[in-house]
Amino acid sequence: MFIGGSIRGSDFLRVNRLFYIGAFIAVTFVLVAIFAHWIAPSDGTVPDLLHRYASPSSAHWFGTDALGRDVFSRVVFGARISLEVGISVVAVSSVIGILIGAFAGYFGGIVDKFLSGYVFNVFLAFPGLLLAIALVAFLGAGLGKLILALCVIGWVGYARVMRGQVLKVREYDYVQAARALGASNTRIIFTHILPNAIQPLIVQASLGMAGAVLAEASLSFLGLGIPPPAPSWGTMIEESRGFDILTSAPHVMFFPGLAIALTVLAFNFIGDGLREWLDPKQRSR
Repeated sequence: MFIGGSIRGSDFLRVNRLFYIGAFIAVTFVLVAIFAHWIAPSDGTVPDLLHRYASPSSAHWFGTDALGRDVFSRVVFGARISLEVGISVVAVSSVIGILIGAFAGYFGGIVDKFLSGYVFNVFLAFPGLLLAIALVAFLGAGLGKLILALCVIGWVGYARVMRGQVLKVREYDYVQAARALGASNTRIIFTHILPNAIQPLIVQASLGMAGAVLAEASLSFLGLGIPPPAPSWGTMIEESRGFDILTSAPHVMFFPGLAIALTVLAFNFIGDGLREWLDPKQRSR
């Protein structure tokens, strides 16, 4: 059951233009990640010491790195890793956060006090990146462990947003009517409350994608992400540190940095556009 005015196609066409720019960039990176084996001229892990720090050319569009590996290929395959981490973290974190937040907001009382007053605050008391560093250092490096660490710190944001929405929606007349007719709590939550409280979570998920990609790059830069020779964007930047590289071969750092910036910017644009589209007040302005 969904209550509220429908959004017409013409309204969608009037959404913030930055949304379309972000969607175009995001779709481009998704296609690059899917067809990486066909786009990249090499697997990006085979060294070629005779062509170290080669400048961008027709043979190597983005040049080569310290081991002679093709930077373009590594950026392409790095998109697959970054988006895999982002999608996995958002999917798992949002499901966990939605369920816990809906449970806390619907039942209230001591349940809400324990979850929102203690559990949420415990996780929010620690800076997210520092907690992720501690978890990855404890669990060890690896793609699955990195995703697990980011999920542990990521679900709280979804839970807080969902709790606030459920506290509002549970007081609506149609929810009270369903309860008076004897509908079970499970049916009320999943049929009447969640469909009408999910809109802010869509925006949260798009912004969460940007945060997950940036967190993965940060952890990989610190040596706590995907172990080499996997072509992570953060690892590529970490391997290109040094004053001599910045002056003699800036392309080694520039292209993976540009990929991170564009990806984060794209999902932030999408989130801002969705917020404007889903919020009637902002849409009217």
